[in-house]
Amino acid sequence: MTDARTVRVEIGVESLGGVRIAERAGVTRVELCSGLTIGGLTPGPGLIEAAVAAAGHTQVHVLIRPRPGDFRYSADEVATMRTDIERVRTAGAHGVVIGVLDEEGHVDRAANTELLAAAEDLEVTFHRAFDVCADPYAGFDSLLELGFTRLLTSGRQESVLDGAALIGRLVSLADGRIDVMACGGLRADNARRVIELTGTRDLHAAVRIPVPGLPGHDTEVDFAEFGAPGGFDHFETDAAGVAALCDAARTAS
Repeated sequence: MTDARTVRVEIGVESLGGVRIAERAGVTRVELCSGLTIGGLTPGPGLIEAAVAAAGHTQVHVLIRPRPGDFRYSADEVATMRTDIERVRTAGAHGVVIGVLDEEGHVDRAANTELLAAAEDLEVTFHRAFDVCADPYAGFDSLLELGFTRLLTSGRQESVLDGAALIGRLVSLADGRIDVMACGGLRADNARRVIELTGTRDLHAAVRIPVPGLPGHDTEVDFAEFGAPGGFDHFETDAAGVAALCDAARTAS
């Protein structure tokens, strides 16, 4: 049985280097994805297999999101997600991260049931589609009834501190039936406060720093990642930031 006092840290990563950083820091789980700048997409099979092999005691949970944008998916997209989940399970990952809303913005019970069945015995997290669903309390009841392992949420705000009241309410309503994992600008310097305000024992963050680009050339073409500061190319997992967040979580346990 998990010690109720333990604070578990999950780090969003999009590279094998990020997996290794998380494992060295003692992270409980990684959420493996690509395209974090656009909210995350399903990573390729090669990365999934390499991550599982490199993760050691850190669990690998794979984001299943076929495209950017909203979370209302066509039948073809749901079928693709189901196939991705089956491949993730075969690769030996510990869990998947999913979320489908219907045309009215409610939790899509039929589509999510189909994906949960594909996951079989994997842990399944419902991601931040929750933060834009039509009714958070009806949505939360659906997640409980469907049998999700955990919910990732910022409390429907940009900042985890701004959403802390709702997160705390959901933790209370969960009563141990589902883990409510807090996210949204969460870092070492606010982790203790988030835990105090919400009562959550699960923290999620994508702790990243920009990587300098190559020296400039005489061209107008630029393939730098969206959001990277001038002179930088893309983002990578911040080893110091991850270690600091894990230390903060341990001292808050």
